[in-house]
Order: sequence, then C-alpha cells, then structure tokens
Amino acid sequence: MQNYFKNPIFKTISEVVDKQQVEAYVIGGYVRDLLLKRNSKDIDIVVIGSGIELAEQVAKRLGPNVKVSVFKNFGTAMIKCKDIEIEFVGARRESYRSDSRKPIVEDGTLEDDQKRRDFTINALAIGLGANNFGQLLDPFHGIDDLNRKIIRTPLDPDTTFSDDPLRMIRAIRFASQLSFTIEPETLEAIRRNRNRISIVSKERINDELNKIILSPKPSVGFLLFDQVGLLELIFPQLHKLKGVDVVNMRAHKDNFLHTLKVLDNIAQNTDNLWLRWAAILHDIAKPATKAYNSQQGWTFHGHEFLGAKMVPAIFKEMKMPLNEKMKYVQKLVLLHLRPIVLSQEIVTDSAVRRLLFDAGDDIDDLMTLCEADITSANDRIVMKHLNNFQLVRQKLKEIEEKDAIRNFQPPVSGELIMEVFNLRPCKQVGDLKTFLKDAILDGVIGNNFDEAYELMISKGKEMGLTPHLNK
Repeated sequence: MQNYFKNPIFKTISEVVDKQQVEAYVIGGYVRDLLLKRNSKDIDIVVIGSGIELAEQVAKRLGPNVKVSVFKNFGTAMIKCKDIEIEFVGARRESYRSDSRKPIVEDGTLEDDQKRRDFTINALAIGLGANNFGQLLDPFHGIDDLNRKIIRTPLDPDTTFSDDPLRMIRAIRFASQLSFTIEPETLEAIRRNRNRISIVSKERINDELNKIILSPKPSVGFLLFDQVGLLELIFPQLHKLKGVDVVNMRAHKDNFLHTLKVLDNIAQNTDNLWLRWAAILHDIAKPATKAYNSQQGWTFHGHEFLGAKMVPAIFKEMKMPLNEKMKYVQKLVLLHLRPIVLSQEIVTDSAVRRLLFDAGDDIDDLMTLCEADITSANDRIVMKHLNNFQLVRQKLKEIEEKDAIRNFQPPVSGELIMEVFNLRPCKQVGDLKTFLKDAILDGVIGNNFDEAYELMISKGKEMGLTPHLNK
C-alpha cells in the first residue's frame, strides 16, 4: 500500500504522528478511491486521541502559510494544502436516538470508528505510523466487496440504516456512481427502513440526489429508489410519472422510464447538473395533463406550460436554489417542445427568430435536451428526428448570423417612444414596443435602428399619436 502514498503530504503527517506518539490512519473514501484508481482530493484521517492537536502540529510542519480550520463542536480540524483538503478527527464510537440522525459521540478505538462507517468499502484504513505505514486494515472484508463491486454494511444493515437513514440514499448513490450492486440483504434493509428517511433534512437528501444525477448513468439510482420504495417518499412528482394507461388497446409510453432515458442521454453529452435537472422535469406535468380521445389517442396538451409553473414549487420543496439556476430549468421545461415542432414542420425564418429570442444563450442546451428527448425502440425513427434537428440547428445558425436575434434588445427603446410622442408610461408605449419586436422577429423589418424608427413613426400615427421629435 505504500505505493499509493505518492503525495509527500503523507510522509510529513507520518513524521508528526511518530513525534507526537499517537496512532493515526487514512480512512474512508480516500482509501476506497485509491484502490479503485479514482481521483480524490479529500483525505480523512482518524486519530486515536485529538484530531485537532494533530492537525495543528501538521500545519506547523507544513509552514506558516498553512492554516487550520477548527470545528470544536465536532472535534474536527481541516487543513487545505494546495488542491487537497485533509480532515482530522479523533476516533469515536456513536449511538443514536430514534428521532434524530445526529449521533451521541464518545471517544473510541480504531475498531469503534470502523464499525460506525456506512459501508465495508468505506471502512478501510491505512496506517500512518512508522510501524504500520502503508499497512491496510480491513476488518469487514471491504477489499473483497470492492473486487466484487458490492455495497454492503459492516454491521447489521437494519441498525446501520435506522441509526442514520441518509445512508440508504448513500448506498444508492455509490451504486450509481461506481456501477456497484447493493448486496441483497442490504437492499431489503433499505426497503424495510425507507420510512425513516423522514428524519433526514431535504438539504442532505438533495446533496446526495445531485451526486446521483451527476453519475455516469443516473437512471441506475432512480430505478433503485423506485425498487426500494424511496422514490415516492423523496420525489413524489417523479413517482407519479410511472405506469401506462390503456384505452381501446391504445397506450401511452411509461413517462417515468422515458424521463430516465432522456436523463441518461443528456448524461452522455454533458455534466451540466441543471441541464440534467431539466431532463428530469421536462415531462413532470404529464400526469396532470393526460387525456384520451378517440381521434388522437393519449394527449398531454400544455404539459410544458404547467411543468414550467411546477418547477419553482418543486425546487422550493426540495430546498434547491430559487435563483437563476431554477429559472434556467424552468425556461428549458417551458421551451422543450418548440424545436421538436420546428423539426416536424417547414421551418420558417420567423419561427426560428422567435425561438432564438426566447431561448437566448440557452439555445444550445435546449437543442441538446430536445435531441435527448427522442426516445424510441425504432432506430430509424430516432435517426429521422435527429436528422431533422440538424436542419433546425443549421437554420438557427443561419438566422443568428444574419439577424443577430439572440438576446437582442429592440433598437427603439420605450424611453425613446415616450420622448418622440411626448407620452408618459402607458399601454400605448408597451403596444408600440411589442409591435416593433414582432416586426423584427417576423422579418417585416431588419434588426436595426433606422427601419425600426421609421416603422415606429408610421405605426404611431396610425394609433393617433403625433410625433414631437424628429430623428
């Protein structure tokens, strides 16, 4: 294991450990990722004694520019050294109350500390002392589980998950991130303890959920949530997409499975978290807009409009940011059908201008979402739609180069309209601005001041307004 300790920071820590005559070990995720050959910049060190004291001594050894952040309430300290964060904590044992995932903490041994870990693959430790430097301690056969790609708890899984229910979601997160399988008894324990998730804060759940969404194939995590009964508890709106209705032998697609396919498609193209959220929510209003008629079969008219209205409430409920990130997701949900309609019809310059105007700088992400939204078992149909989208992309490029519509501001401002016609703020000013914007988007005039000004004067006179100022 010494070969894994290539960073000189470990040699420095080892020297301090020996000088202080304490035991210390690298433990948890850093060890797991070393063995999996994954990059990791967060190092957890458990100390038999005071983690804060060891951190302070290590910082002194590293030099005057290295600062220690101390969290006395938690008995931990952190050092940031270049691009690495090292957290020091004293070994401890934990016990829990039934109504809280906050543990009662006592000083403990290395064995106590390993027992409190969530999974065997996170209970691995490597010695840092001169007498055990690089020696692996694996009391729960975590190496075997790494090799078998298994998620398993070190102790009884019912106890592990009841004590800290967030570990149920972490199990699914690791399965999704690492392409591991949750050991059957561990998976059943998640199902048995799923209602305990109610004591976990939305913020902590969302933090894990985002890591699942950012995993290589996010559908793995959501299918596991559904399998163990957690999906309905932590994301009821997504759960409502499940199922297929049949009338007169006509069925709609399972919108839950479709959504996961769209999400996986997006994941192959980008690590943009909020674009992935747009994929999750793009059809979220289909259950509320579902209808059947004998001519068309199943319809979901207006689901993009209702879905966009649902986004702020979902973000608020899940304790996600109610800022420009939410507005970005909302915009993509609202617009996600627009390019699809263009790809199925004769593409007019006017329709493309309006899409460019409404989407602005998010047009490329919108197109990525729309292409991901093409899901069919028939490869020929998928290729047909993707080819049509290439035509839309080309038209977008041509119109943008010619008319500079993306994020354009009308060449004639409301202030100028009021000045020219001697008006105060009123409906007529807004009507004129809208008329000029539409004229540009419809290609009646170019996107320039002279043509817009002349049309403003003409339209103003038609509205009974008298210009009081010449250009």
